[in-house]
Amino acid sequence: QVQLVESGGGLVQAGGSLRLSCAASGRTFAGYARAWFRQASGKEREFVAAISGSVNRTDYAASVKGRCTITRDNSKNTVYLQMNSLKPEDTVVYYCATKYGNFWRHDDYRYWGQGTQVTVSS
Repeated sequence: QVQLVESGGGLVQAGGSLRLSCAASGRTFAGYARAWFRQASGKEREFVAAISGSVNRTDYAASVKGRCTITRDNSKNTVYLQMNSLKPEDTVVYYCATKYGNFWRHDDYRYWGQGTQVTVSS
């Protein structure tokens, strides 16, 4: 059974940084696309960043491009999201997801984590 567990969320001041982690288990994920999404209360979940299953190609939402970096460590089945220059509007729940498929398509991720809260104080 596939499980994704996020960690690294918390409270940070505006302008600060956080690194989120998502550990996957249940199978080998070396060829799987990995991604981060986020969702504010009462709003739809939105795409943040994705990394391909091979050659580590990446894709970012315009709202985070230049401030966030997605990386993966296949030896640990873990994907990371380094977030810098955080803003109060980045205060949402972040979810990781994975699928076997094209990393540039954002609407068909199959497996999801439970989410981790990020709060940015002004």
